[in-house]
Amino acid sequence: MDTIAIIDRCRLFARVNPERRLRLSSIAVKQAFVRGRIIFRQDDPPPGIYVVGNGLVRVYKLAPSGKEHILHLAGPGQTFAEVAVMGQFNCPAFAEVIDDVEVALLPTELISGLLRTDHQLCLELLIGMSTWVHHLTGLLEDIVLRDAAGRVARHLLNCAGESGVVVLPGLKKHLASHLNLTSETLSRTLRRFTDSGWMESLDDQRMRITDAASLQAVCDGMG
Repeated sequence: MDTIAIIDRCRLFARVNPERRLRLSSIAVKQAFVRGRIIFRQDDPPPGIYVVGNGLVRVYKLAPSGKEHILHLAGPGQTFAEVAVMGQFNCPAFAEVIDDVEVALLPTELISGLLRTDHQLCLELLIGMSTWVHHLTGLLEDIVLRDAAGRVARHLLNCAGESGVVVLPGLKKHLASHLNLTSETLSRTLRRFTDSGWMESLDDQRMRITDAASLQAVCDGMG
C-alpha cells in the first residue's frame, strides 16, 4: 500500500479535500516496523503523525509502579502521535508494535509547515480532531458507566467490518488493558458471547458477530 492509499483511508483526514490529501501524501514517508518494536518512548519529541496502513500499534502509559495502561490501539486508518505534533509537546506515551505494521509518517517539521501556511487544512483537521475527541469521550464513558460486558460489546460492534468480522490483537491482554479489564474477565466475556450464539470464533484472532442486536442490548445495559 502506497502513502496515497494510506492517507486516503485515514479517518483523521476524512474531511480534508482530495487535493490537500494528495499534498499530505507527497510529504509522507512510508515505514515498516516489526512486532515488538518501540516506535517512540514517553517524553520523546514526536517524529511526526503516524498513519497506520496495516498492522496494529499500542499506545500506552506507564504508572510509577510500572503498571501499563493502553490508551489507544491504532489499526488501519487510524493515527497516533497526532496530538503531540499539533500541540507541539513531547510524546505523552509509548508506542509499540503489536502486529507487524506499515505506516505513513508525516514528519513533524513538514506537517507543521503545511499547517502554518494552509488555514483551510487547519479547519478541515479540526473536524477530524473533534471526531477523535468524541471517540475518547466514548472510551471514558465505557470505563465509568458500562460494566465489563458492555465495554466488550461496544468495542466489538465498533470494530466489526461490513461482514461482522472483528480482528483481535495477537495478545488479548492488550485489548483487556485498553478496556480496563483483566485478561480473565475479557476471556470470560467473549466466551459468554460465543456460548450465547451472538458471536462465532473463526480462528485465534478473528471472530464474527452473528447477533448484533443482542450485543447492542448488552452495550446499552439491557442484556
